[in-house]
Amino acid sequence: MPVDSPADLLTLHAVRIRGMADDREVAQRFGLDPGLVAELLLDYQAYGWISRVDFAGTGGWTLTRTGFEQNRRRLSAELDDTGAGAAVRAGYRAFQSRNTRLQRACTDWQLRPTAADPLAVNDHFDATWDRPVIDALDLLDAELVDIVTTLAGALSRFAGYDVRFDAALARVQSGDPAWVTGVGIDSCHTVWMELHEDLLATLGLERGEPMS
Repeated sequence: MPVDSPADLLTLHAVRIRGMADDREVAQRFGLDPGLVAELLLDYQAYGWISRVDFAGTGGWTLTRTGFEQNRRRLSAELDDTGAGAAVRAGYRAFQSRNTRLQRACTDWQLRPTAADPLAVNDHFDATWDRPVIDALDLLDAELVDIVTTLAGALSRFAGYDVRFDAALARVQSGDPAWVTGVGIDSCHTVWMELHEDLLATLGLERGEPMS
């Protein structure tokens, strides 16, 4: 049976994988009680684990170095205590083997090189260019189901990434190009990068660091 992580771990972890998030966003990430989350966030601020930041008209909580280390220790202990390490490592290997394809798809969605400009922005008026990108994302969408099934079968907090990716892709297929790489929305790229951060955090890895 998958293990349910405690609310105090999930609250701190939500800040980690979101990068910056307000109380509402932290609570929504794992479906936690907003009142409990608000109390925990104030406690974590008092402990020096998170700090409040404002940037370009938006604001939220972000981890301090102390909070980053606290999150890392809690996640490591959870893997040890639950025996979920093998499943998470298997899920990460499967994710890594597809990560380059996702990056390529996102690049091709954002850029459409021309003879005059190899970095020309894709205006999405050329369906012949965009169609292979959507097909690539559609294949990744199907493959992500198996990855998330493996991960969520061990730790329930990994559930939902495939559903969110599929929902974003459905918007793209309905004609809204922003949902491939859009920022500030649950786009395909946002969901994928959040899962990547979640896996790195859970396994205690830095980006680009090989898994032992």
